[in-house]
Amino acid sequence: MENAFSVDVEDYYQVAAFSGVISYSDWGDWESRVVLNTYRMLEILDLAVEPVSATFFVLGWVAERFPKLVPEIVSRGHEIASHGFCHKLVYEQSENEFREDVIRTRQILRSQSGQDVIGFRAPSFSIVKRTSWAHDVLAEAGYKYDSSVFPIHHDLHGNPDAPREIHNITTANGLIREFPPAVIRLFGQNLPVGGGGYFRFLPYCATKMCLLSINKKNMPFVFYIHPWETDPEQPRIPNAPLKSRFRHYINLKHTTKKLKKLLKDFKFTTIKNVLENKQGKF
Repeated sequence: MENAFSVDVEDYYQVAAFSGVISYSDWGDWESRVVLNTYRMLEILDLAVEPVSATFFVLGWVAERFPKLVPEIVSRGHEIASHGFCHKLVYEQSENEFREDVIRTRQILRSQSGQDVIGFRAPSFSIVKRTSWAHDVLAEAGYKYDSSVFPIHHDLHGNPDAPREIHNITTANGLIREFPPAVIRLFGQNLPVGGGGYFRFLPYCATKMCLLSINKKNMPFVFYIHPWETDPEQPRIPNAPLKSRFRHYINLKHTTKKLKKLLKDFKFTTIKNVLENKQGKF
């Protein structure tokens, strides 16, 4: 079964967990490693047993600052999708602010990629119950699918009542296909198993077993990773909260090795391809 591999293209200092100590206005003061780390991710995908086409959710700020990066990703055969412009959580924006953000980012990415950018992932999966209006805005702005609704309990995001499988959301502006990050149901709870810190924290054998259980139900999953997760040498941010530092830095040195195992054990393609295989062309 083909599953979806996705990469959230942002720098190590742009994550929501560090926003309390690194403001958006200070981003330009930090050493950027996003180009280096994205190239490393591209090499990992190129050198897999079967080269992988993936979906890269690119931050608009990154694309604008490094205009050669998106064309390079496209040249390797990958899909470009939107991660918003400045990594601001959806529920911290007004509806109009969000509209301006997603329209601006889509225009940048379409211009740089030559692709019709139809996918969106909110920073830190921050489309939650109280921001249900976000899907209407996405459809209005020309997006066709979303991968932002994480069906779990979490302090930054999550809607544990949301479906765990691919589903359609009807809005006043058209249909949005929703592809949630991978979770399994265990002991009456939804447990995240599809990427990020969970991938770095869990033993690989546990991740593999959980993802196989999803495929055995004839369901594809979406896996997600950030380029900075392959970079154990990234600068440390000592004044960040202890919990944030733990989540961010745990097992960074093992990510690449785990990714290579994952790419050997599962078959991957873009989110767009998986959705079209399941539900037909956009």
